[in-house]
Amino acid sequence: MPDLYISWSDYHQKIEHLAAQIYQSGWEFNQIVCLARGGLRVGDIISRIYQQPLAILATSSYNGSGKQERGNLTLARHITMTTEKLGSHILLVDDLVDSGITLDQTIPWLKETSNFHVVEIRTAVIWYKACSSFQPDYYVDYLADNPWIHQPFEHYEHIRPAAINSKITQIAANC
Repeated sequence: MPDLYISWSDYHQKIEHLAAQIYQSGWEFNQIVCLARGGLRVGDIISRIYQQPLAILATSSYNGSGKQERGNLTLARHITMTTEKLGSHILLVDDLVDSGITLDQTIPWLKETSNFHVVEIRTAVIWYKACSSFQPDYYVDYLADNPWIHQPFEHYEHIRPAAINSKITQIAANC
């Protein structure tokens, strides 16, 4: 199973494809909740396209070298949003569904939180892996061979502030 490498151009095209797929379904939602970190960029772009409020729920389940080891899921205690209340029809967005655990556990959390009045939640991801126990409502690519996906922003996980500073200083010196 070879790894899948995604360019910025491919990444943005896939988000646009996802937005079009949601539109074609005719379903209307009044809130987007993205799962951070992977769903941040996807949620932001879809929020801009649909002009719907974006809420952010931080989650974490990968750790270890290269952040490729699946561990226990950690959900934030609170959701971050700029609206007074969470919408009733939620589009829950992430970059991918791998094991399915994150979406499986996030949906009940959103429904059971006492101050939310959720009527319906649908899910949208770019990549849906065959190994997942959860099938999203909307997805762009079904990956039958479950590759590791290298997204265009991942190289920042290996760069530290000193290296960025050195790079910027060198560029400035050459101008």
